[in-house]
Amino acid sequence: MRFEFINKDLRSLYTDEKNAHRYPPGLVDSFFDVIAIITNAANENDIRALTSLHYEKLKGKREGQVSLRLNDQFRLIIQIIDETTGKKIQIIEIVDYH
Repeated sequence: MRFEFINKDLRSLYTDEKNAHRYPPGLVDSFFDVIAIITNAANENDIRALTSLHYEKLKGKREGQVSLRLNDQFRLIIQIIDETTGKKIQIIEIVDYH
């Protein structure tokens, strides 16, 4: 699937591994693994099918967003956007859920 970064810090982390030291050990590797899954997915059902990601639609202030598990503590927040050329994933942020 196509994706874009909403957060410029995550874009820098992805392209240059800038500020990777700010994240716990292993989290950056998990981030790259999940981005690879997103890149190789034909559609959102391919992402949802991987139970290890714990695909979860969010509620409340985050209505319309989805969380994907990076590890036991951190989640990647994304949003799936419908466009005329197909669906695109917006990568919003990494959040600490504990």
